[in-house]
Amino acid sequence: MSTEKKYQTKLFINNKFVDAVSGKTFPTINPSTGKVITHVAEGDKEDIDKAVAAARAAFEGWRKTGPVQRSSLLLKLADLIIKNGDELAQLDSMDMGKPFAQAKAIDVYGTADCFRYYAGWADKIHGKTVPVGSNFFCYTKHEPVGVVGQIIPWNFPMPMLAWKLAPALTSGCTVVLKPAEQSPLSALRIGELIAEAGFPPGVVNIVTGYGETAGAAIANHMDIDKVAFTGSTEVGRLIQTAAAQSNLKRVTLELGGKSPLIIFKDANINEAVELGYNAIFFNAGQVCNAGSRLFVQEEIYDEYVQKFVERANKRVVGDPSNHGTEQGPQVDEKQFHRILEYIDIGKKGGATVACGGQRHGNEGFFIQPTLFTNVTDDMRIAKEEIFGPVQTLLKFKTVEEVVARANDTSYGLAAGVATKDLNTALKVVDGLRAGTIWVNNFHTIFSSMPFGGFKTSGIGRELGEYGLAQYSEIKSVMIKLE
Repeated sequence: MSTEKKYQTKLFINNKFVDAVSGKTFPTINPSTGKVITHVAEGDKEDIDKAVAAARAAFEGWRKTGPVQRSSLLLKLADLIIKNGDELAQLDSMDMGKPFAQAKAIDVYGTADCFRYYAGWADKIHGKTVPVGSNFFCYTKHEPVGVVGQIIPWNFPMPMLAWKLAPALTSGCTVVLKPAEQSPLSALRIGELIAEAGFPPGVVNIVTGYGETAGAAIANHMDIDKVAFTGSTEVGRLIQTAAAQSNLKRVTLELGGKSPLIIFKDANINEAVELGYNAIFFNAGQVCNAGSRLFVQEEIYDEYVQKFVERANKRVVGDPSNHGTEQGPQVDEKQFHRILEYIDIGKKGGATVACGGQRHGNEGFFIQPTLFTNVTDDMRIAKEEIFGPVQTLLKFKTVEEVVARANDTSYGLAAGVATKDLNTALKVVDGLRAGTIWVNNFHTIFSSMPFGGFKTSGIGRELGEYGLAQYSEIKSVMIKLE
């Protein structure tokens, strides 16, 4: 009798789990061991076509579904996510290497919170009456944009699913969602919960597969009205191009970053060390808004380095299923080697490894928490997104200098400031060109606060009322009166 754990591995189309048209599958790997967990259906263009047809057929009924009913379904889904939280956290812990405790406390509860937040918006999406003078009654309506294609990353599988699905569904859109091929299992399990919650067939469709095939089919599809993507700036450019060259579909993009965190000399140094530590090492550095350029004012630079190294050397790296683990593996072998390559680039470029700088252990894709000192702005490790547990420490003198240096990047996703001086904080906030600024905190996310980037870090916003607006069209109505 087989004792092998059974996972949902098929495509979720029209509330049914089906094999890929081609019959092909692909392996999903446990990054802690490098071994195959299971094989998942490999969807491609034909499967996207089926999913889009299902979403299109469901659209008219879903957009006319009352807001109270839509809200009720989102709330029920949130409850089911909490109810099955341990299982979902275990899936992401195994599938992408996230420590179980973090997956449960942050990802599961954050996912449910996002669905609940947008459930509250379902009956508050409305236009305005516009006074224009006599003989006309004018008003605007907000209507769902239509069928939406959504492509999510592997670093936060559940929250990114919620950030995409929740505002689209509460707006009355139907969805074809493609999870990342590195971490598809929790999305497919949530597909089961979507059906259990009672969503009508075709409202949500989940197609697993590769970006080059299934993802490209979404971006190029002539019957998808909007595409929402979170991932690298490089792929974001390809998606925007495909959207323009197909049916000029609407696009929102949440892309890469090289976010600065600026520590002023008046900051509480122990708290500032903890900020810089969590800004880069949270989620093994696999965060688009990671604070990966750490600017420290010269008066406290040496003490800061000493305390940071002491803190980093105590970090517990290992099996993500263990309760005390702070950092699991990188998501896959490709990312693992890419990060080690950047560490080598930093060493050869003249930066100093203050701690870490090597593989952790002999199995899986683990990397030591790494700090580079003696970093200059022109080094590749200070300019390019590494997406791993590698912090670069830079020294600065004045407010004006550090703001200019922090802005000297093609990215603009986020930034952080640590200071006790409110005037300094506000001056820096006004000067930084980034979509989110954290003052005396970092990585804080609220479902009600918009998130997105300046410059090459993206187009549009997710979360909050601004994120909701991305899924509506505005219709102007002008009625001539007798």
